[in-house]
Amino acid sequence: MFNHVSDSVLDQERASVVPQRSSSLSNRGGALIAAVAACASLVGCASTTDVVATDKPGTYTVAASATGGKMAWARAHEHAINEARDYCERRGMQSSVTTETVSGVEMMTEHASSVNFECHPKF
Repeated sequence: MFNHVSDSVLDQERASVVPQRSSSLSNRGGALIAAVAACASLVGCASTTDVVATDKPGTYTVAASATGGKMAWARAHEHAINEARDYCERRGMQSSVTTETVSGVEMMTEHASSVNFECHPKF
């Protein structure tokens, strides 16, 4: 036999437990998002432009920028160099940087690196 009173009590208990679990999960999710955002603000962000051909045949340029700390210029440099290397490697070649221009020296400002490079055959 079914006991309708006990079934309804169980249903009410289950209903009260489910929101607590989802609330607990959403609190943990919010805490995780806040922690990731805090770490990202300490490390900073970096972005890279697309590689573009210059006026000089066989020469390309790419720029990168980074923020967040006094070493942001190093991240901007690294991103620009890596993008140049990847661009040439996708063509079965190797990169050769011809010039680099950097800007930004103050902490917590945007630092940038603009790299001109060529792709040469691998030997």
